Amino acid sequence: MNNFTEFKAFLSTPRHIFITTHFKPDADALGSSLGWAGYLKACGHHVSVVVPSDYPRFLNWMSGNENVIILSDKTKNHIENLLNQAELVCCLDFSGMGRINNLADLIIKADKPILLVDHHIEPTIKPLYDFWDVHAAATAELIFKLILLLDGKNKITKDIGEAIYAGIMTDTASFKHPCTTKYVHEVAGQLIDLGVNTSKVNHLVYDDSTEERLRFLGYMLSKKLVVLPEFRTAYFTVTDAELKQFHSQTGDTEGIVNYALSIEGIVFAAIIIDRGDTVKMSFRSVGDFPANLFSKNHFNGGGHKNAAGGHSFESFDKTLKKFLEILPTYQKELQETVF
Repeated sequence: MNNFTEFKAFLSTPRHIFITTHFKPDADALGSSLGWAGYLKACGHHVSVVVPSDYPRFLNWMSGNENVIILSDKTKNHIENLLNQAELVCCLDFSGMGRINNLADLIIKADKPILLVDHHIEPTIKPLYDFWDVHAAATAELIFKLILLLDGKNKITKDIGEAIYAGIMTDTASFKHPCTTKYVHEVAGQLIDLGVNTSKVNHLVYDDSTEERLRFLGYMLSKKLVVLPEFRTAYFTVTDAELKQFHSQTGDTEGIVNYALSIEGIVFAAIIIDRGDTVKMSFRSVGDFPANLFSKNHFNGGGHKNAAGGHSFESFDKTLKKFLEILPTYQKELQETVF
């Protein structure tokens, strides 16, 4: 970490600290934010956690969730006041201000020192304190490591540990992704020693679906899965009408793309979702096929080598057509991809 001695000295007295993460926070984003907030509060700091949008209901169990502020017309003035008081803005699990949508304007206007904790490639944020590592499996892993560097392990409670564990568990796809290093397992072991109930966290994240979400998943698997063996690719599409039909909530489409990747012989998977004003896309791959570069080069996105996201401002039909027209240019690469 750059300026670590200065950073540690900065935290030696109570501060007003503002924490935020990316639009539509996932378990790593929220777990990192609430885990870091819990630690800072235990150190006597005044902490606020602000997010640019809502997030999945299956993350509401995390300690501190009840105090998270979601940006809206009603909360904007309060958030501006928090930023005016803040002595540090912590940007967790995102590398560019575009990932926090309208919240970016408020943070840029406030012009406060920034701590960046992230593991995504090519960060564009210019922080005063930088704890960035593209090789980390999750931002939550980096939060745990940062707390240890600050000699704060004794302040990691069971609640803080469970938020951190949720971030690591989900961003490694339950320790399946290639980013799952020996150190990641060691961190998980230390969290268990601190009292984290890993079975409980797994259940709350993966096994607490609404009936409608489960029926939606069944519909997607039975009706919307398309397999293209010539490209070793499988994908799902979701229309706006289908989202309404199943009363889709934030997070209901999360993880569905992984089912396409679980098919024998498939090395690349996608889900293409009509969100009305934009078309959202998630990509997954195995082996050497770079899902992040595919997304960056064609769909205004990026992310990790084997897990990336993108979006299109063209119509749903045009976006799907573009996706299918692009695949043949990658046919040789996809056919030669090995795990």
